Amino acid sequence: MAIFNTNKNQTFNPQEINIINAGTSINGDISSEGDLRIDGNITGNISVKSKLVLGASSKINGNVKAANCDVQGNVNGNLIVEDLLSVKATAKIFGDITSQKLVIEAGAEFNGNSQMGVSKTSNGIQKPSNTINVKPAVTAE
Repeated sequence: MAIFNTNKNQTFNPQEINIINAGTSINGDISSEGDLRIDGNITGNISVKSKLVLGASSKINGNVKAANCDVQGNVNGNLIVEDLLSVKATAKIFGDITSQKLVIEAGAEFNGNSQMGVSKTSNGIQKPSNTINVKPAVTAE
């Protein structure tokens, strides 16, 4: 019995979720037409045309682009999300964020700049409607 499907006539099914499990490391860029969940380590850029979930054990070193994204793990790079970016309490982000909508739960760490509600002008250039500069919090010892 073969582990991998060798049927070359198989068509793309957007209902299926791609998963990169914990314990898996990939060096290189990743591109997906459908939903993708990552619980492993990625060194490279990620581009997803649908929803991307970065699980609590994920470690990403590279830029991320997705239609929608939930971040629970660590990202060292910029995030560009077309619609909703949800940053969970376990997330640690070191990079800039661009999204239409942004939710950051209490406890999440975010070090970078954020642009929300980015719209295109008549000449196609993106123009931020609201920019927030976030500086790292200083804790007293």
